[in-house]
Amino acid sequence: MTPILARLAALAGLAALLVAAGSASAQTWPNRTIMLVVPFAAGGGTDAFARPLAQQLDNQLGVRVLIENRAGAGGTAGAAAAAKATPDGYTFFVGATHHAIAPAIYPKLSYDIEKDFVPVAMISRPPHVVVVNPKRITAGTLAELVSQAKANPDTMTYASAGVGTTHHLAAELFQLLTQTKIRHVPYRGAGPAMQDLVAGQVDMAFDGLGSSAGQISGGSVKGLAVAAPARNAAIPDVPTAAEAGVAGYEVATWYALWAPKGTPDDIVRRMTREVQAALQTPGIKDAWARNGSDVPDMVGAEFARFVTAEIAKWGKVVGDAGVKIDP
Repeated sequence: MTPILARLAALAGLAALLVAAGSASAQTWPNRTIMLVVPFAAGGGTDAFARPLAQQLDNQLGVRVLIENRAGAGGTAGAAAAAKATPDGYTFFVGATHHAIAPAIYPKLSYDIEKDFVPVAMISRPPHVVVVNPKRITAGTLAELVSQAKANPDTMTYASAGVGTTHHLAAELFQLLTQTKIRHVPYRGAGPAMQDLVAGQVDMAFDGLGSSAGQISGGSVKGLAVAAPARNAAIPDVPTAAEAGVAGYEVATWYALWAPKGTPDDIVRRMTREVQAALQTPGIKDAWARNGSDVPDMVGAEFARFVTAEIAKWGKVVGDAGVKIDP
């Protein structure tokens, strides 16, 4: 055999081994615990969707699917940790709109959401809602809230899940539209923010329905307007922002699943199918409806294109609002 033929034979053998390895990974995965990294504290909007999904995937895959909450830096600390995880199909990342906003807020991120992750699927998309602590805020309508905020600039406070999160940008957009000034109080996730709103430590929040729907229904907070073109079935008595007098105020937080770059393609495809199947189960559909979310059908390349568009969209909002990281 000539040297050229020998080299071609070796390359063919290597290709066959790679194909065999891929097939083996598809056949043996999963055979141990899968971890879903959630980059916010427990109890927030991300948790509201990640935990039911993890339980359903646990049932479907026959292995434990656990949540690891890694809060900090507006969701970027957990993203950075997930980006560095071994890409073996046993670590996935549950990110959100925040991670399309982050590139415009944090100029020195240690990861790139488009380059360091493989998109799996969008999992939910609940709208935001303007909520207040009724013991601290006497406004019964959004128009009354705007009037009070204009009369008392920089005295009212709003809680967010952190600098650069959708909650933060939703508040900035609201202030731009209403020409108000409300003081920002950032937290390490929507869960702690909601806890302090309920406890009366802050006045209001521009929160996702994932963490607010139950509190509104239970009377712990009052919903003044939903930031969507139509009322939401989870809180049907709460008017849209347009109905309440603030036209153009529409904000939704989407949540999604990614795999670290380098995760075998066959495992990503399998997980994509499992997520799609999970989202169609009655239990997930009911949970999503209670939290005010539709059931999206956006996976793979289509979801990747959506993320690119979101990065451009929110980058403009950040620039227009002059949002910067607090020193």
